[in-house]
Amino acid sequence: MANHRATKKDVRKASKRRDSNRYYGKTTRNAIRDLKAIKEPKAAGEKIPEIASLIDRLAKKGVIHKNKAANLKSKLTRNVNKLAAVKA
Repeated sequence: MANHRATKKDVRKASKRRDSNRYYGKTTRNAIRDLKAIKEPKAAGEKIPEIASLIDRLAKKGVIHKNKAANLKSKLTRNVNKLAAVKA
C-alpha cells in the first residue's frame, strides 16, 4: 500500500480515471453494437456521426489509440455503406 501522501492521491486519481475510462469505453461499445443491429441504412447513417464523435473523444483522452479509433470509424462506415448498397 502507498505510504506517501502524493502516492495515495495518485492511487485515488488512477482509480477514478479507470472507472471513467471503463464507463466511456463500455458506452461506446454499446453504441457500436446498437449501430450494427440497425438494418435500416438511413437510420444507421444518422447514427454514424454520433458514434464517431464518441470514438474520437476516447482517442483524444487516450483511452484508445488514435489508429484504433480510425480503424473503428472506417469499419463502421464500411458496414453502413455496404448496408446501403444491399438495400439499393
